[in-house]
Amino acid sequence: MAKNNKKTNNKSKKAVSEKKEKEVVRKKFQGVVVSDKMDKTIVVRVDRVKSHAKYKKRYIVSKRYKVHDEKNQFKTGDKVTFVECRPLSKEKRWRVLYK
Repeated sequence: MAKNNKKTNNKSKKAVSEKKEKEVVRKKFQGVVVSDKMDKTIVVRVDRVKSHAKYKKRYIVSKRYKVHDEKNQFKTGDKVTFVECRPLSKEKRWRVLYK
């Protein structure tokens, strides 16, 4: 009986390992281009709403990201969507999603 359990355990392990193809989960943001002066790089501002812990007042917090724009397609004021990628330079870890 113990031998049968070992065989089924091995089969189930193989099935699990075959199903475990690593799926990369990447962060995805939307923002507004605030600068396009660099070559193949844009600066994108992402706004989010935070709430004060004690007073419950909501306020806007902004963060700026340097995003890779291979085609130099986006200009200041455009809305863009971008995702996480491997480091492309000291500060660039994001790339634009083209539609």
